[in-house]
Amino acid sequence: MAGRQPPHDTSGASTRNKSKPRRSGSAQPILELPSGEPISLTAWAEQVIAPRGQAVAKHHQLLLQKLDGVTRGDIDRLLILMPPGSAKSTYSSVLFPAWWLRCHKQSSIIATSHTAELAEHFGRQVRNLIAASPTTLGYNLAADSHAAHRFATTEQGEYFATGVNGPVIGRRADLVLIDDPVKNHAEADSAQARDHLWNWYRSELITRLKPRGRIVVIMTRWHHDDLGGRLLASDDSWHVLKLPALAEADDPLGRQPGEALWPEWEPADALARKRATVGARIWAAQYQQAPLTDASGMFPAHRIVAAEAAPADGRCVRAWDLAATAASEGRDPDWTVGLKLQRATDGTCQVLDVVRLRAGPHEVSETIVATAARDGHAVVVGLPQDPGQAGKQQVAWLTSRLAGHHVIASPETGSKVTRAAPVAALVEAGQLSMLRAAWNAAFAAELADFPHGRKDDQVDALARAYSLLAEAAPPSRRLNVSFLSR
Repeated sequence: MAGRQPPHDTSGASTRNKSKPRRSGSAQPILELPSGEPISLTAWAEQVIAPRGQAVAKHHQLLLQKLDGVTRGDIDRLLILMPPGSAKSTYSSVLFPAWWLRCHKQSSIIATSHTAELAEHFGRQVRNLIAASPTTLGYNLAADSHAAHRFATTEQGEYFATGVNGPVIGRRADLVLIDDPVKNHAEADSAQARDHLWNWYRSELITRLKPRGRIVVIMTRWHHDDLGGRLLASDDSWHVLKLPALAEADDPLGRQPGEALWPEWEPADALARKRATVGARIWAAQYQQAPLTDASGMFPAHRIVAAEAAPADGRCVRAWDLAATAASEGRDPDWTVGLKLQRATDGTCQVLDVVRLRAGPHEVSETIVATAARDGHAVVVGLPQDPGQAGKQQVAWLTSRLAGHHVIASPETGSKVTRAAPVAALVEAGQLSMLRAAWNAAFAAELADFPHGRKDDQVDALARAYSLLAEAAPPSRRLNVSFLSR
């Protein structure tokens, strides 16, 4: 392994190497030089950095595997969460786009960063790397295209770099790269700045993506509501590579808890000194990729483990928290959530499924009916009843659509915090788990943020589901007494 960090400037690195590059596994596309020598993304990365006396570290190998999945089309949304100084930008924003254009010769890339200056910095390195590697990559820069922020290739590929809120209208992309979208803590702590970035991402940047286009976000976490947090909370389709500075349970690299990410570059004792200097908040966010909420929340979400299988027996309910507004540009409405909860015979509970949508009343009602049909008649359906006659009519209509199902409707009573308190105690006791699925990250993130987070729809559905199970729980023992003894 390398004893020092590969520099972010690979523009002058030579691609020559006397030794034959190794194959990195059958899963990677193997391309060939004109001489017939095979080369893969990992092997080429090794060639680029080898002249500097460095090597591809273990976490870089895993990162390259994920980027290769993007190249092949196995992954279309990749979120890379890694600490500062881990060389994530070297591999993701310099080596990867040059390789992408080798595999997708006539494609277009839009690369963004928190400022146009940083985006142009990466663009300059990509441009110089291409110019230094025409034989290996199989293409070169177009003769009339050499700007750092915008260039074309001899194979009709295109690269455009811009800062957040930069001019992307009128351009299209097969690959969107977002590297370090947050500039500093002041920006991360500003709700207005976070909203501004989120709206630009949704309404301007992603609308530039071609059909079957791919997105790679490379960042260090700053705030629980930053771009990474919102992506996780709003979309379950992201493939997440999260590598904290010090390993935690279920580490993707197989590290033991407390092991450093890149010990050859920054060992555990150096990280411990840094942790003492930066403080708990910065350490949790930027180094462990687990930002703390603005205030301590009710749910110790870290105690909710992901299980591989559902309990063998127990009662099930599907509780709903209803909203009826579709998402639109400039709006961030609440979610309709249907949460399925099972209580096992030993008293522990497991969240089996979470359905979430933002849609109008018709689509919401159709989703409730379809979900109930999928769950089966044994699963109780729990519905909230809004106050007034309109609420009664809505429940009556939904109940008629759910004929054959056991439907329990009741009004919400007390504050959200009060309703969530019993299930929060269950989490504190380590008696709530969740079935491993794509929705896990968004669910756990919302619980961790409650009651200070932006959304609480899943919390409301969980509280209703647990209340229904608790009310129907069988007595702990049966008493046999005479009538007069009661």
